[in-house]
Amino acid sequence: MGFMQRFKTLLSYPLSVVYYLCFGMTLVVFHPLQWLTLRLFGYTTHKKTVDLLNRVLLWCLSILGTKIEVSMPHTLPENVPLLLVSNHQSAHDITPISWYLRQTHPKFVSKIELGKGIPSVSFNLKHGGSVLIDRKDAKQSLSALARFGKKLEKNNWAGVIFPEGTRSKDGVPKRFSENGLKIMIKNTPSAYLVPITINNSWKLVSKGLFPLNIGETLQMQVHAPVAVNSMKFADLFQNVEATIKNAVTLPIEKQN
Repeated sequence: MGFMQRFKTLLSYPLSVVYYLCFGMTLVVFHPLQWLTLRLFGYTTHKKTVDLLNRVLLWCLSILGTKIEVSMPHTLPENVPLLLVSNHQSAHDITPISWYLRQTHPKFVSKIELGKGIPSVSFNLKHGGSVLIDRKDAKQSLSALARFGKKLEKNNWAGVIFPEGTRSKDGVPKRFSENGLKIMIKNTPSAYLVPITINNSWKLVSKGLFPLNIGETLQMQVHAPVAVNSMKFADLFQNVEATIKNAVTLPIEKQN
């Protein structure tokens, strides 16, 4: 290990401490703000509060020297529901999608365990329009996703789903599961599906939650939208999975 790499590793410890302090304070401060804005002013003001929360969380990442590169060359349809389908590398995928695609009103498919115990995050998942599914209960998951799809269709919101189910800890995409997306498409017949590729967010946590790596560049590429009724589901699913995975930058040791 060279001098610069050793210095970078050493620096990652205090910067991670500062990051977590700022991250935690942000969640604690915005939790009552969300409660107040939702109770007093309703959805629209609460949504703006959540947008600001995500903006501040991105600022927190800058403490680690993290850069965010976003590619959105295509115009997204307006006044229709969207299904944002992305690979999943770490919890740090959430904030860029939430902030840079905030005009689409992104709502997340999340595991039920996240619905309690996390300031700001749990409140928004429970009260901001997202859906919490119990991955151990297929009946609950499918019925919740069906209701979620109908809500997206009614409000012209965007539903965010990670078909891998769990995070790819080394950047190599896992197999995509079709069940969740299939039930959502069935209940959002006027939707457009938008593939998203995330790169390098796994590198932030490649050593675990502490210390976090510093100086990484997280990339988000938003691909061309596709109408869900433009082809059979099997073809649509195959096309979307290939689009996302073909844009993933594999670690050097995984490229051969």
